[in-house]
Amino acid sequence: MKKAVLIIGFFILTSALAVAQKYAFVDSDYIRKNIPAFTTAQEQLDKLSEQWEKEVADGYAVVEQMYKSYQNEAPLLSQDMKTKREEAIIAKEKEMKDLQNKYFGMEGELFKKREELVKPVQDEILKAIKDIAVEGSYAVIFDTASGGNILFANPKYDISDQVLEKLGINN
Repeated sequence: MKKAVLIIGFFILTSALAVAQKYAFVDSDYIRKNIPAFTTAQEQLDKLSEQWEKEVADGYAVVEQMYKSYQNEAPLLSQDMKTKREEAIIAKEKEMKDLQNKYFGMEGELFKKREELVKPVQDEILKAIKDIAVEGSYAVIFDTASGGNILFANPKYDISDQVLEKLGINN
């Protein structure tokens, strides 16, 4: 009997604690779009990316042209010349793959530039959210932008504008 009362008491206490928790959510996409430093950083990244994409595409166009020339001239070339041309095409293609990896690889220039430009802004956003969570005694703050199975969120619990205010941005 004591065990049953203890279990019921535990469930009542757990339920009361769950009800007492405060929850909120933010829309990190909305927050980032309203921060000029983030927008500027994103524009810089987009320009760099376009520039590097063009450079890589131009290089692959050269490889394609080298290959077409080789195919047209192959019947007229000696075996030694064919081998040299094939090696040149392969070397140029490898050069382009290396360049593509240098710019867009896992540890590439674009990744490093994103870390340099965007990470400080994201860190500020996270700090502001944590500060608001502590000040407002929130148990959990969800992000609706991250696609995490939130089917409905009442807008009255959206603290995105509070985060922007905390960052000194009046929206």
